[in-house]
Amino acid sequence: MLDTERQFFDEHRDELLRQYPGKFVVIKEHRVLGSFDTIQEALGAGAREFGMSPFLVRRTDEVPREISIPALTLGILRADPSYPTGGTGTNS
Repeated sequence: MLDTERQFFDEHRDELLRQYPGKFVVIKEHRVLGSFDTIQEALGAGAREFGMSPFLVRRTDEVPREISIPALTLGILRADPSYPTGGTGTNS
């Protein structure tokens, strides 16, 4: 979800930073809706324009961070719905 918007932001990051320094931009597909001073303004404008459809809000000077979760990478922690997560429902 939002892969198109993230790719657009990444590909146009320098241009967006020059055009909208320190602002929050709202992106839907390959289109910038506008720039805003606060995240609240950006979210409000995106919600008015796109309703419940997903859209991306990013600050133009946001530094990308790589997140590492070793337990997921090593397979120690995983989501497995076939594995029982609770009791049997009986008190023993």
